Amino acid sequence: MEKYIINGGNKLCGSVSIAGAKNAAVAIIPAVILSEDVCRLENLPNISDVTIICEILEKLGAKIRLINKNTIEIDPRNINSYVAEYELVRHMRASYYLLGALLGRFNRARVAMPGGCNFGVRPIDLHLKGFKALGANEISENGMINLCADNLHGATVHFDMASVGATINIMLAAVKAKGKTVIENAAKEPHIVDLANFLNAMGADIIGAGTDVIKIRGVEKLNGTTYSIIPDQIEAGTFIAAVAGAGGDVTIKNVIPKHLDSITAKFEEMGVKFEEYDDSIRIISDGKLTGCNVKTMPHPGYPTDMQPQITAVMSVAKGTSVVTEGVWDNRFRYIEELRRLGAQASVDGKVAVVNGVEYLTGAPVKAVDLRAGAAMIIAALMARGTTEIENIHYIERGYENIVGKLTALGADIKKVDVPESDVNNSIA
Repeated sequence: MEKYIINGGNKLCGSVSIAGAKNAAVAIIPAVILSEDVCRLENLPNISDVTIICEILEKLGAKIRLINKNTIEIDPRNINSYVAEYELVRHMRASYYLLGALLGRFNRARVAMPGGCNFGVRPIDLHLKGFKALGANEISENGMINLCADNLHGATVHFDMASVGATINIMLAAVKAKGKTVIENAAKEPHIVDLANFLNAMGADIIGAGTDVIKIRGVEKLNGTTYSIIPDQIEAGTFIAAVAGAGGDVTIKNVIPKHLDSITAKFEEMGVKFEEYDDSIRIISDGKLTGCNVKTMPHPGYPTDMQPQITAVMSVAKGTSVVTEGVWDNRFRYIEELRRLGAQASVDGKVAVVNGVEYLTGAPVKAVDLRAGAAMIIAALMARGTTEIENIHYIERGYENIVGKLTALGADIKKVDVPESDVNNSIA
């Protein structure tokens, strides 16, 4: 089993380049299913989630050519199946985007309930409500979701709550449906805008992405295109949190600073300094921080995917911080791991209270999901002594070469392979 070993206490200095956005990539790759020609995708993050979704498309009949580690060409013309079995999708949550893409291409889709991080119930009721409005019937059996439509047609879809996944799925299904679709109370995250831009580059007619009303006029066909994925705001935010907690002076390159506003605002409140440029930001921190209160919200609010990282930093910030999770249930499972390192934090439902301590102390911990794993890395960088992190496959779902990038900034981190029995003994 592989794990990370981190010796904390080093300040981070230098520069780091951010990869393409995971959340955009895992929506845009399935969207290629709707195309009638080859698509070239650039600035893809070299992460396991991208590898998995590409393998799924290949199993469905697509031909994929690797240009370099961040660029691929996908030929979807030979996709001949609308069925994605559990063995294909069990490793990633975003595989549910296959529902909208396959339904949009074949008027049918049969996809297993997906896997991925487990931090609470993430129902797809809103997705199914939208598909039904477009004319699809749904039958769930043996863990499979079956969708079937004679013909998809435009409709008005109103979401009771803004859902990123449902917004993306209805966009995918509606883009070739006959007539006009209006998504009301749509999610507004940057990767939704990126998906809309990609679909429009193929010939779709989508306006309003990035607002709470998205209008889609169905088109008969989508063509191939070349498209570059936006930078990953969550990877950038994770490095911001790492520098804030460990201290240092780092320039973060290949970012869209506007996408980071809600993140940088909270870290500024804690005492971190920023300099903003066209496509980069510089972060300066002495590691002496003041606590603050954070509530996660849909974009443009503070992102739920940055909640564990800022909570880790709060564990050594002066005073008491309160973190309210406004998006997902059960996202505080990592707090127990932070306590192993000496953090003083308690959880009551969707609220965590963190009392800052003078320092954390290294200990064996595990990643319980993707972003919680990132929080463990940040905590380990701040801690005195050595921290060992297991379950790192969660982390590598969403971060490209995180060990190499942190090492280049001066962190003492390495990835090792240890026998299973040693891991079990270390956390007993």
